[in-house]
Order: sequence, then C-alpha cells, then structure tokens
Amino acid sequence: MLVDSHCHLDFPDFQPDLNQIVERARLAGVGLMLTIGTHLSKVDQVLAVAERFDGVYCTVGVHPHEAGREEGISVDRLTDLAAHPKVVGFGESGLDYFYEHSPRAAQQSSFRIHIEAARRTGLPLVIHTRDADEDTAAILVEEQARGPFSGLLHCFSSGRQLAEKAVELGLYISFSGILTFNKTDSLRQVARDLPLDRLLVETDAPYLAPVPHRGKRNEPAFVAATAARLAAARDIGLAAVETATTANFLRLFAKVAG
Repeated sequence: MLVDSHCHLDFPDFQPDLNQIVERARLAGVGLMLTIGTHLSKVDQVLAVAERFDGVYCTVGVHPHEAGREEGISVDRLTDLAAHPKVVGFGESGLDYFYEHSPRAAQQSSFRIHIEAARRTGLPLVIHTRDADEDTAAILVEEQARGPFSGLLHCFSSGRQLAEKAVELGLYISFSGILTFNKTDSLRQVARDLPLDRLLVETDAPYLAPVPHRGKRNEPAFVAATAARLAAARDIGLAAVETATTANFLRLFAKVAG
C-alpha cells in the first residue's frame, strides 16, 4: 500500500470528478490520502471531503500565504478542531519567503501557534518551507527546546542542511513529484542519504505532477511515480519504499491507526 501524505482534495480542481479521482488512487494502490487544510475559514470544506471517503483524513491549519489574512488563528481554535475523528494533524503552516503573500512576522507567529497546538495535542504538524531554510531551522530548534512536538517538512525541496537538522530534531521529510524532475539531482542525493524510516511520499495535488505526468493536473494516484523514483534514488525495490513510507506515515499520524 502507498499513502499520499499531502494533497488538496477540497480544491475546486477536483470537484467535478472527485469520486473518480479517489477510485483511481485506490486502483493504483494508494490506500490512504491526507487532504491538507490551508484556511480556517474553509475548514468545513476539508472536513466534508474527509468525512465523505473511507481512507481519507485531513489536517486543519493556515497556509503561510494566508497567515496575514486569516482571522482567528489560535491554539484553542486548532485544538478544538482536532477533536474531530478525521482530523489527524495540523497545517500546513510554516514560512514562504519566495512569494511572501503574507508578512514574515505574521507567518512566523502563525507557525509558532501551530507548533504549540501540535505540542499540546501530540498530533503532528505539516510544515511548508520555501526560501526560508535559516528561519525555519531556527524556529524549529527554538520550539523543540520549549517542548517536543512531531511533524514533517512536506514537499521537500530545500537544502541538505535543513533536512538533516529536521531529522536530528525528530521530524520527517516528505518528497513530492519534484523528486522526479530532470534538474533535481541534488534533491535525489538528499533523498538517497536520509534515514529511510523518516521518509514519506506525497503528490501535493493538484500541483507538481511527477514525471511521466508533468503538465497534467496532479492527483493522488500519481504518488506511485514519486515512490518509484525514491526507490531508484536509494537503489532499493519499490516494495521496500511502499512498506517503509506507509509505516512511517502511520507512526507519525498515529491517530489514523487508532
């Protein structure tokens, strides 16, 4: 079994054929999907998708792009939402200094609020980071010193130093279709060298469709292509990657396993 540890099934791109998308994922061997919250103001949409399908779970949170616009971001609000049986984590939250759709101070504040929610509940945090390696690492180190929390760096495309620091802090790393792109040899080297028991795979659908699906709308079934590229990078069998990444997901998102 494979797990798509990060997709956005509530997005408008998927609504016309969502039933077929979930069925194609199952036919491709994807037994679990995690659809990710990006707005608290749209949390009902994320919950509705998770409630609609067996094997689909969700997180709740505010994307760094929205950190300066969304109201009501608080630890209490997040932890209250986490009482829902299909909510298995928080996020995605973190830092995005590439687009900077929200001020850096607002992103950092929101990131710390999500970390505190993860710390209080024991549920993991899905972390988005882009062009912000130094500040991301600094906040993770500082917050871990205040008390442990679990989580993963999703759609990892940053440098080796951040990956190694995250693993040192007890976090996980998730790779998307970027791992399959022609000019990402350095990323594949990072994926080769990290501990296998800390790795997950994802689509980030509808974005970043992997080779050989580039140019198409991404969907959870395509996570198989990323898993195959991870297996090739590590020179191991696909079955070993499927087994490891699924076990890692269930260890991190322990609420799924009950």
